[in-house]
Amino acid sequence: MTGRERAAPSASGRLLSVLAAFDHEHPALSLTDIGRRAGLSLTTAHRLVAALTGWGALERDANGLYHVGLRLWELAALAPRGLALRQTALPYLEDLYEATHENVQLAVRDGAEVVYTEWISGRSSVGVRIQVGARWPLHATGVGLALLAHAEPAVQDACCGGPLAAYTPYTITDPARLRRVLAEVRRTGVAVSSRQVTEDALSVAAPVRGADGSVVAAVSLVVPWAEARVPALIPAVRLAARGISRALGWRPTPRTDPHA
Repeated sequence: MTGRERAAPSASGRLLSVLAAFDHEHPALSLTDIGRRAGLSLTTAHRLVAALTGWGALERDANGLYHVGLRLWELAALAPRGLALRQTALPYLEDLYEATHENVQLAVRDGAEVVYTEWISGRSSVGVRIQVGARWPLHATGVGLALLAHAEPAVQDACCGGPLAAYTPYTITDPARLRRVLAEVRRTGVAVSSRQVTEDALSVAAPVRGADGSVVAAVSLVVPWAEARVPALIPAVRLAARGISRALGWRPTPRTDPHA
């Protein structure tokens, strides 16, 4: 038994380790790859993969490689911060795209990471390293900064207290600077992330609120850094965020939206 198996000896833990073997860099895996990435013996991996395939959580293609199955997609569609949020937000995201023809993104927070739930690609805009389902640290993206600024103090302390990964020379890696940026996001109601993930892109993001006023998501535009006109982008992003928030049942008050 491997160290990873000892760390998760239960049957449920081993099943989850098989599913966790898949990610955006590894969407298709052989049985051997699954066993290796999950830290399981080939015999154990074979048994668990067979059970997951029979249930529909995994699918096997003609080349013998396994993929995430439609049954998991059906379950994921029930998540209130997944497909349901996307369906509510999509008309406003499309309006934002039609007004700018730039990359439009919708994201939620999961722990110390941002997870992208929707992305509309601009016709001739800057390339981005983002796709639906992708995860990034909160400090390095516009949507992440918008979400982190309104997260619980414990979440902010954990992010500022841990190592901050750098993706370009412009990524925020100093905790004191990150705290100043978060305070500015709360003051202005928008987050601007300049060249933090790629050196040619700038993101403007705004928080999306649920019916109780809490921030449940963030929406952003990603534009070429060299052509960015931030003051002109802010009203459009704010308008989209407020439209989604109202569709989710939020009603503005001076406390929840001082920038209304």
